[in-house]
Amino acid sequence: MAPAQFDTDDHHIPKATPGFEGINRYWDKKMQMPAAKIMPGEFYVSAHGEMIVTVLGSCISTCIRDRKLGIGGMNHFMLPMQGKYSGSWGNDVDSSATRYGNWAMEYLINAILNLGGNKKNFEVKVFGGGKVLANATDVGSNNIEFVTEYLRSEMLITVASDVGGIYPRKVLYFPDTGKVKVRRLIHVTNETIIDRENVYRKTIDATPNEGSIELF
Repeated sequence: MAPAQFDTDDHHIPKATPGFEGINRYWDKKMQMPAAKIMPGEFYVSAHGEMIVTVLGSCISTCIRDRKLGIGGMNHFMLPMQGKYSGSWGNDVDSSATRYGNWAMEYLINAILNLGGNKKNFEVKVFGGGKVLANATDVGSNNIEFVTEYLRSEMLITVASDVGGIYPRKVLYFPDTGKVKVRRLIHVTNETIIDRENVYRKTIDATPNEGSIELF
């Protein structure tokens, strides 16, 4: 049975995957296709042809898909800044950075698995981690270090990445094909990206995630 649909500006947008109804979804006029925009701390998974969009400063977005089924998604996360992350997440499973980073990665992975994906078919691409927050100079590199070690430990191979540097990025991800479009925002005319990440960072520093997720 075809997924239920609703109309937006006379275009048909497939119903969101259950659990993701709160994500901002719309018809992208330039790309002429449905799109989902994720903000810091969010993730989205799609089982049909649509685009996932985000804008990154110091945060990381990991794009993961089952390349055989065309099911995949993207997260958008930052580690708490309670002590410098040292790359030893596997040996320090109780740290707040480890718990939060694991949460961000494992929720995305589990959502893909729940839709029928298989880890042996995963294709991974990583973006972000720019040095854009003046008062948190290590946050971008810490995020890159964490996600690199996490993927290595899970034996998930990164097939493409664009990380580091000093510029924010806009990322367009197409889970059904695996295609990604990345634009470095060299000329940023406002402080929206930086302000948004500062608010997000302060929130996660104050209330780091305490949960644990079991992969299956």
